[in-house]
Amino acid sequence: MSDSREVVAAIDVGGTRIKAALVDRSYQQLTRITHRTPPDIAADIGSVASRIVSALLDQARGEGGEPTLVGCGMVVPGVVDERRGIGRLSVNLGWRDLPVAEPVGRALGIPATVGHDVRAGLLAESRLGAARGARNVVFLPVGTGVAGALMLDGRLVSADGWAGEVGHVIVDPEGSVCGCGSRGCLETVGSAAAVEQAYARDTGQRVGAEIVAGRAAAGEPEAAAVWARAVDALARAIATTVSVTGVDLVLIGGGLAESGDLLLAPLRRSVDDLLTFHRRPRLQRAALGDRAGCLGAACLTWEAL
Repeated sequence: MSDSREVVAAIDVGGTRIKAALVDRSYQQLTRITHRTPPDIAADIGSVASRIVSALLDQARGEGGEPTLVGCGMVVPGVVDERRGIGRLSVNLGWRDLPVAEPVGRALGIPATVGHDVRAGLLAESRLGAARGARNVVFLPVGTGVAGALMLDGRLVSADGWAGEVGHVIVDPEGSVCGCGSRGCLETVGSAAAVEQAYARDTGQRVGAEIVAGRAAAGEPEAAAVWARAVDALARAIATTVSVTGVDLVLIGGGLAESGDLLLAPLRRSVDDLLTFHRRPRLQRAALGDRAGCLGAACLTWEAL
């Protein structure tokens, strides 16, 4: 018997990869695909979405399904105005004030919803993952950069798309110049890319951040020093966020979270040392991994229909 469930297409646009899925009302993913992000995606984002959705539907039908597509959600990085469906700024993807919802909806002939990738990820974690039941949360995916999303009193905070830029909190005023033009941003010390660059600078060896973490745990002095600097930078940014917002749950995601307690254990200690009268937040690993963006896009879309 063929599967004729209603589904939405959920598309998570990253700097290098696009992850997409067909997701039903119970948030089961019928089928998933990954594509390289076209360098000219901003030139015709509607056509990109159309090709991806066609590939998803073809794959589902090839597996014996006959899904009914009722909507599409696309989440993108940078500064996003969800209300107007516009990508205000994406440095990595090279756009500014890019209409997204309108061309995607027009190309597909169905309602289209646009969101910020990390805020959507937090929405998914709150519905389906590690933030279920929580009301005051910061979600920090730590990878090539450091992104952030906030939920306060049970509501996602957008501030017209400008909220959540934790990666550009200054943790070292004398530090390296950031890609944003400032100096000493969290991303220049506490991201996976920063860990790899600092270790390469100190040792001449270019290895992944997870390898640096393992060498730090094994007692290698150079790796331990680099790892300690990254943990301290992340702890300072988290403590600042806790002080300003009162969040009581900190979810760590992204590639650096794959190191597990090599990151979380010292990070918990460092955050605890920096706080005084504040309530101590729980620090834990996000649950949904690289599925968070797609599932968040699906959540946004089903809610809008």
